[in-house]
Amino acid sequence: MIGVSDPYPRGVSTAEIGDWDAASRAVADAYFPHELTDLSGTDRPALSLRTVDLGGVTLGRLHWGADVAIACDYPGAYEVNIPITGRLESRGSHGEVVSAPGQATVFRADTPSMITRWGATCSVLGVKFDRDHLEREADRILGSPVRTKLVLPDQLDLSGPASEWHGLVRALSEQLDGGLEMVSNPIVGAQLAGAVTAAFVLAVSPQDGPVAPARPGMVRRVLDALNDDPAQAWTAADMAELAGTSVRRLQEAFAEYVGASPSACLLDIRLSRAHDDLVAGVGAGTVADVAYRWGFGHPGRFATAFKRRYGTTPAQVLRGR
Repeated sequence: MIGVSDPYPRGVSTAEIGDWDAASRAVADAYFPHELTDLSGTDRPALSLRTVDLGGVTLGRLHWGADVAIACDYPGAYEVNIPITGRLESRGSHGEVVSAPGQATVFRADTPSMITRWGATCSVLGVKFDRDHLEREADRILGSPVRTKLVLPDQLDLSGPASEWHGLVRALSEQLDGGLEMVSNPIVGAQLAGAVTAAFVLAVSPQDGPVAPARPGMVRRVLDALNDDPAQAWTAADMAELAGTSVRRLQEAFAEYVGASPSACLLDIRLSRAHDDLVAGVGAGTVADVAYRWGFGHPGRFATAFKRRYGTTPAQVLRGR
């Protein structure tokens, strides 16, 4: 039996499946084609699957409800599996890997790997990066002038440098039950994909080596571009590429010359433009219209940020114009 929820926005899928063939097809559609083996001897799985496609990045929660083994070549994409509960046992080119909560198993693109046991009690937060997306963005994030080979570990310790990335994907996954309406806005989906990718690349990459000191010119170029088009789906990689440096160096330059991060500056510019529209009222439409116009994907979060800055709500400004 397959149960699929309907009122989910574009890019979000959810299913409860109790048939082995259907369960395997659903996971293949969301992640990868694979060879599935039932280790538990049960007639029916109890698959629970929630995924969201952000464009280049897929996030999902997956629970088989039975002991299974999975063989896969991970064609065209990287996969990071984070156990929420239970244990995930796998075997790859570098030997055995066992991950529990607080750890993540990394599977490389186009590389045969075997999940030797995905336990019945194991729920996983799975993050799939399309190969071209991750490798292209890694070069931009790290400021590399040429395409480099992305080197990833077999396992991530999520209490270390990857903790920020883990916190981000966990927060996004927690919204899957509510439908994650924000991804219906393609601008916000692209920004979320960029944020997840940048945090991951920075977590798995060594610190930048010695380079020239940050320059105010790179900051000026980025600020000019943000002011010219704040509603664009800006990502950290976009801004670093424009500045001609890595994401880390750009963050350091903004801290030195502006005293705020690039993302904080972008938020400030967007709030200012939205405030101007609400005050003028001409063609403003609803508060949600204004939020989406300036790159905010969630009116509630826009209202919270707006009130924090202006001490009043967007609706009050719009009504009082």
